Amino acid sequence: MASRVISIYRRHEDKLGLSKRMTLSPYPFESKEAALRLTRRTPLQRLSTWYETVKITRRERRRASEVALQCISPRGQTSLSAHELPLIFLTRNDRKLLPSFLAHYRGMGVARFICVDDASTDGSREFLLEQRDVDLWTSPVRYKDARRGRLWREQLFAIYGTNRWYVNVDSDEFLVYENFENRDLWSTIRGLEKQALSRMAAPMLDLYPTDLESARAEKLQNSPPWEVADHYDDEGYTITATKRALSVRGGPREREFNAGLELIKYPLIYWDDECGFGPSIHQPLPYGRNFVPVMGVLLHFKFFADYAEVARDAVDGGQYFDNSSAYSAIVQRLETLGALRLHSSVSRKFVNSDQLVALGFCLPVPKV
Repeated sequence: MASRVISIYRRHEDKLGLSKRMTLSPYPFESKEAALRLTRRTPLQRLSTWYETVKITRRERRRASEVALQCISPRGQTSLSAHELPLIFLTRNDRKLLPSFLAHYRGMGVARFICVDDASTDGSREFLLEQRDVDLWTSPVRYKDARRGRLWREQLFAIYGTNRWYVNVDSDEFLVYENFENRDLWSTIRGLEKQALSRMAAPMLDLYPTDLESARAEKLQNSPPWEVADHYDDEGYTITATKRALSVRGGPREREFNAGLELIKYPLIYWDDECGFGPSIHQPLPYGRNFVPVMGVLLHFKFFADYAEVARDAVDGGQYFDNSSAYSAIVQRLETLGALRLHSSVSRKFVNSDQLVALGFCLPVPKV
């Protein structure tokens, strides 16, 4: 039966217009109705997504492979109990952010951090080895060859167990949602489950300081990063629903460097045997689960006083998307102007989660 449906779909895909991207909408959302509209899909759209899931899942299974991973924590790999909420993250040379990163998620109820360190040289590895709630893993395979880390993540999900909720982020991504200051992740998960949702969609907001040169790393030791890099673009984004997921574009990196990066992830996810990342971490399989209301935001921290060093390291390594082209644009700007200035007329100072909800960046998570 499935083969027959696929055959019919292939014959009529172009005629039905299912192979084209859908209409772009402004983001942040102008209203709750605008935010929910993206989640309402026609039977043909659902068929398109189902077919994409079948196609990509089959392809990924044919390409399935493992990469070498070794847990180097002094206590070795830990076991997770049913009531523990684990967080999987990747890091490279993010020592300046790690204390705030761990404190942020510990305060939200994360019980176990599972990290792959990608050949850090700035003391990140040594710091993480000292943390009793961190399982630190390393690999002889670099980020790019691990399919930009996706193979590492999928393997760790398999090792630590399926059929449970995970937080899945990078070390420069801080998940926030309405009242995250007082509401933990387990309460948030119950709110998602109340709506029969198994993922949280969270667009990425790049935060930056008004004066990059003064945003020194030592300031992060006693302050959360949004008190150092404290501004974001409050307009200039678009959102759409593709066949595979929601898609957000825009922000300061597109404004200043013409970097057309995907800015949405699903950082809070219930992972079972049907899940995978396929071609992109921004579009986890199965695709039908991705069309959910946007209820979170990932505060993304790339820009501090060491931005030039970070960008040049990324370009030299060539590990990131499109051979690190987004970082190449930054390096080229530095060579031309000698410095960056990201603050502009669309910059707004970050205050708290209520501000993001009021501006339409996310909807409230239902209360239980």
